[in-house]
Amino acid sequence: MTEFVARGDLSVAAELAAFVETDLLAGSGVAPDAFWTGFDAAVHRLAPRNRELLAVRATMQSQIDAWLNENAAAGIDAAAYTAFLGEIGYLVEEGDDFSVETSKVDPEIASIAGPQLVVPITNARYALNAANARFGSLYDAFYGTDAIPAEETQVSGYDPARGGKVIARVRAFLDEAFPLDNGSWTEVTGLSVSNGALVAQLGEASVTLANTTGFAGHIGNADAPQALVLKNNGLHVLIRIDREGVIGRDDAAGINDVIAESAMSSIMDCEDSVACVDAEDKVLAYRNWRGLMDGTLEERFEKGGRTVTRNLADDISYTAADGSAASLKARALMLVRNVGHLMTNPAIRLSDGSEIPEGIMDAFMTVAGALPDLRDGRNSAAGSVYIVKPKMHGPEEVAFAVEIFAAVEDLLGLEANTIKIGIMDEERRTTVNLKECIRAAKSRVVFINTGFL
Repeated sequence: MTEFVARGDLSVAAELAAFVETDLLAGSGVAPDAFWTGFDAAVHRLAPRNRELLAVRATMQSQIDAWLNENAAAGIDAAAYTAFLGEIGYLVEEGDDFSVETSKVDPEIASIAGPQLVVPITNARYALNAANARFGSLYDAFYGTDAIPAEETQVSGYDPARGGKVIARVRAFLDEAFPLDNGSWTEVTGLSVSNGALVAQLGEASVTLANTTGFAGHIGNADAPQALVLKNNGLHVLIRIDREGVIGRDDAAGINDVIAESAMSSIMDCEDSVACVDAEDKVLAYRNWRGLMDGTLEERFEKGGRTVTRNLADDISYTAADGSAASLKARALMLVRNVGHLMTNPAIRLSDGSEIPEGIMDAFMTVAGALPDLRDGRNSAAGSVYIVKPKMHGPEEVAFAVEIFAAVEDLLGLEANTIKIGIMDEERRTTVNLKECIRAAKSRVVFINTGFL
């Protein structure tokens, strides 16, 4: 049976209370007593509004059901139905055009296009994989998937014939994204850097990139680099060179691998991909999130008869084309998805004995977990915390999420609008009122999406 401790007028599962006081707030500058006092007051102020909004949902659904029961048999009159939805407040009046005012948004969201992953936060190994998916091997991606169809004659183990097709496909990609000013990447026999430019040997000839701005820098000695760093459309590709490597030793240019920048952002999910039904589950979720934010999350597992340790990837240091020291962020920008307004959780009980609205708890706990990153900037260089908020019904519920975030900022001493919101456009009352939903969060919104398939 779960043990509870009193924190003001809240009854908090002892396991959760200990985690908050010992781990979550460690080094944050927020004293546990001050946190619980402010959290207690905020929860008891916000929870009644949460219940009111859920009651509005239920009332509207009852009204819609009744209207359809009365009118559907004769066929739906679209104009009459639309008017009815406006009368009950399901459809809100659309206001004038406006501008989104969100500031301090990282380029992974604001300006660089790329894949976004979603991963259960309670699985540390999966979460680390997603965080580290910023860069990945094109050789592995083509060899290990059906992007290049398998042949019936393919041998078990490593198949040199398939490997050759993979290398040819990656060379074709380089020709497309980073063409040489003469010849093809398939003809390259050596790679070096001279005067801040890539030099590719094609037999006796020396060539460079057709677009010289595509060369970002190199790793190692310029005459015999360990890697070349290329850039196109804001995304980077690393050409790893190792003439003694498993692949590089048989490659004319010594190319051992080609690493492409891929997943720009990853959503660490506290919602649909997990089942967090009590304090033990929530502590696991919050602990893993905190570990991602302070860089300490680690997972050990057995693979191929040996113990593998997985942790967050370090940034990639290199020498820029102008000779200066530079680095590439090696981790996807991490967002966290809280639950919506509907769910409650028994990990905390209010003064009346009711369970805490889980979305309110998630907001306070996940932002507290992100405080180390707001100090160090390992995840968000812009100094923001990104919360994906699902299953909201219309502008009032979006405005309530904004109200919750403001309360979190007030308690934790954060600048207004530090917390950004990703609005999940997955409920009909949000879809038909999307403009007004965005207006309600115009100083915080960083994206909308229609759910994950």
